[in-house]
Amino acid sequence: MSCPQFRVLGPIQVTVDGVVRQLSKRRHREIVGILLSLRGGVISTQDLIAELWDDAPPAGAVGAVRTFVGELRRIIEPNRLPRSPAKVLVTVGDGYSLRLSADAVDAWRFEAAVESAGTALPEKADSVLSAALAEWQGEAFEEFAERPWSRSVRTRLGDLRFSAVERCANARLAVGRADEAVPLLEGQVTAAPWREEGWALLALALYRSQRQGEALAVLRTARMRLRRDLGVDPGPALSALEIQILRRDPNLELPEPTGLGLTAAAYSRSGTRAQLEASNAVLGSLAVTGDVKTAQTQRIATIRAAQSVDDAELTARIIGGYDIPGIWTRSDNREATEVVVAAAEHTLASTARISDRTRARLLATIAMESRGTADRQAEAQEAESIATRLGDEQLHCFALSARFMQEFHRTGLAKERADIGAQLTALAISADSPTFEINGRLIRMQALCALDDIPAANAEADAVDELAARHERPLAAVFTGRFRSAFIDDSDPPLPDAMPGFTHGLAALTRFTREMTQGSNISDGDFGPYEPWVRPLLMLRADRRQDATHALRTLPAPPNDLLLEVTWCVIAQTAVELGEAATIQRAFSALAPAGGERAAGSGVVDLGNVKRFLELLEAAPKG
Repeated sequence: MSCPQFRVLGPIQVTVDGVVRQLSKRRHREIVGILLSLRGGVISTQDLIAELWDDAPPAGAVGAVRTFVGELRRIIEPNRLPRSPAKVLVTVGDGYSLRLSADAVDAWRFEAAVESAGTALPEKADSVLSAALAEWQGEAFEEFAERPWSRSVRTRLGDLRFSAVERCANARLAVGRADEAVPLLEGQVTAAPWREEGWALLALALYRSQRQGEALAVLRTARMRLRRDLGVDPGPALSALEIQILRRDPNLELPEPTGLGLTAAAYSRSGTRAQLEASNAVLGSLAVTGDVKTAQTQRIATIRAAQSVDDAELTARIIGGYDIPGIWTRSDNREATEVVVAAAEHTLASTARISDRTRARLLATIAMESRGTADRQAEAQEAESIATRLGDEQLHCFALSARFMQEFHRTGLAKERADIGAQLTALAISADSPTFEINGRLIRMQALCALDDIPAANAEADAVDELAARHERPLAAVFTGRFRSAFIDDSDPPLPDAMPGFTHGLAALTRFTREMTQGSNISDGDFGPYEPWVRPLLMLRADRRQDATHALRTLPAPPNDLLLEVTWCVIAQTAVELGEAATIQRAFSALAPAGGERAAGSGVVDLGNVKRFLELLEAAPKG
């Protein structure tokens, strides 16, 4: 059983293994609320009785509490064996406590997210805070708003929520998305009219959205509400803002970006080349520490800025200087990828005035960004050859990671990828590069899954987690977490929004393949990029044989990526059930090289031994 999940930001609710458990008694809900408000602390039986009964408690209060606790334990841990000790709602001395993980309660997740956003760049802060605010499905502990035990925790969470809204709005204003800040702030000033910061931010957001009249009206409303409800005049900040808006003060406009957000005006100033190269170095740090979206956006801006300077050598260094490894063979942003590849190809073709080292970086970049194609092996191999000749271990690591991205030109290449991972790991250790060591070990983890050596894959996952924790590489844990979910336990770790190339459709595909393996009814869902290859089987199982046949016959070959074997196995199953001889032969030819492997090379999705599907295809009628 997974850890129960509790909701207190709205009606109190508990979910166990994805199923909402009924807390039908108010006393049940209140005991849960009291215990959760203590954040793992212990409350004695007598103190709990005092919280539950305002007046003198009944003579049987102790027995009643024990009964409530026993009932709650059966609700929270429905699969616990009789007379076995409780693991969640535990007895501690003469009292009780809820023992939960840090992410088991929506309020705890909210607080942790708000804290983590404190040092984030605006784009990342907006993303984190928006997700945190989405946790709220009502008011904190709303059913027990008048109970003494809830007052301090409700006040603290409410104030933190108001602060989070304002910080989220500030982040949107900082990145030029004033129009998206407006609705957020309109709700804020309604809910908390005494907070002058909310009124000021709303007026500024409206002003930057070219709505000057509405901005001034908001400030007039703020003055009226503060005087009427609180008997005070607006502070000097609101008064000064009103004057600035009336005068159209240029200082109210979005400041010119600096650092990562270099603009065309900045490029004309002295030191542009140094600024661009420094910016590029920072982007790599952003990417490996988790702010992928900002890194991608600013990388394109930096490349375009370098091109505008009309210096091919500088452009080559900017493009090739972003030597960040890859582990997933589908791009998070296909349009951005195309921009990078086109810029690298143009730079290679337009100048001979680049060093061998820069040429190798450009070639490796092309191979790295052309993931899922398997048609850039030549570029990866040339980059690796140059790096070997130069004796540049860091460059060699980048080239090896790029070659891994191209090692999918057919099925059954897990052994080759495992060798790349081992070589990359050894090189990274020698080069003192934890980023590439993590990359090498993740590559081996994936390949070892395909080679059906799960214990060795788990050892690599453990090593990755240790490195990621020590060197603050949070995204690595996404892959190890999904690996353990697929091969070690039944957990279901969250998928980060920052990695759409990895996350989009993965949850549905994971469920789909698990149900295929179990022989149960397969579920529909949002399969994202995997839709074309799973849809024919779904149609067939829904008694839409004609549609399924047409879809299968017109199906393109799957991408040359980490899910190549899985996708072909799904095609094979569909072809056999439909009796489509041409596709049966096509699938057999595609899967034959992987006959000794497991359809699990992604390390996150598993369809079992490929041999089983080959036998199914061989046994199918060929006529």
